[in-house]
Amino acid sequence: MSDSAARDRDDAETESALAHPVVAPDRTAAYGDHPDQVIDFYAPRDGRTAAPLVVLLHGGAWRAPYDRAHVSPLADFLARRGFAVASVEYRRGGEEGDQGGHVPGADPVAGRWPETFDDVAAALDALPALAARELPEADVRRIVVTGHSAGGHLALWAAARHVLPEGSPWRLPAPPPLRGVVALAPIADFATAVELGVCGGAVSQLIGGGAVFEERSAHADPVALLPTGIATAIVHGEEDIVVPLAVSEAYVDAAAKSGEMVGLTLLGDVGHFPLIDPAADACAIVAEEITQLAW
Repeated sequence: MSDSAARDRDDAETESALAHPVVAPDRTAAYGDHPDQVIDFYAPRDGRTAAPLVVLLHGGAWRAPYDRAHVSPLADFLARRGFAVASVEYRRGGEEGDQGGHVPGADPVAGRWPETFDDVAAALDALPALAARELPEADVRRIVVTGHSAGGHLALWAAARHVLPEGSPWRLPAPPPLRGVVALAPIADFATAVELGVCGGAVSQLIGGGAVFEERSAHADPVALLPTGIATAIVHGEEDIVVPLAVSEAYVDAAAKSGEMVGLTLLGDVGHFPLIDPAADACAIVAEEITQLAW
């Protein structure tokens, strides 16, 4: 496929995924004092109880213009499949003063160090109690974490906090009680993402470049946190030009070298955004991957 054809495909897929109306949650609860420290809850639409809980982390290159609203149709799609869903918001980059401020005419800065990680850790820690209160239909003993793109990175990271370096403020003393992780086109290997210039240099913006890059990568790069012992599956479109397949392949290869098997489901003739588009066949495959871990 030519570069222009690939861009046209990506434009069409992006437009389709983002064309769905925002679906309001059934309830919203705060896990902190910042306006972005909230979780939207979606009850299973079939009325079932003791439903597996899907924790959804949205993508958008960790940049402020992209919030949880754009994955609300996916949250509703999963709720209609019988899941309870918790869609997590977190602080992103691009606000005034973040990472040294925003340059007019440039892309918003990606992520906030350490706030983005503070928030994901705090949200996951607070979630069992919040879900028990706000979403009694959920079975918090059956939690699957999923996320798309930058959210896929955060999903992998959230499942690996027990193998963070000693002294990390986010480290858990034991593996988190998860059924597994389904990462959708994740930014899963920082070195490969930087080499390929993924999302306009978003990785270096997230954790900083230069002297701090290697130091912070040890605390933030999923490939540095292997093996996890947590069941992990990755879904990736073969035609993805936003986060190329090579990024997920590098993570899967690193996992194998660490002695861990990570499932990789490749979707032919699929790019980046159909994975979160309820109108696309790829979204049904994502739901099936989650089902296999949840049940």
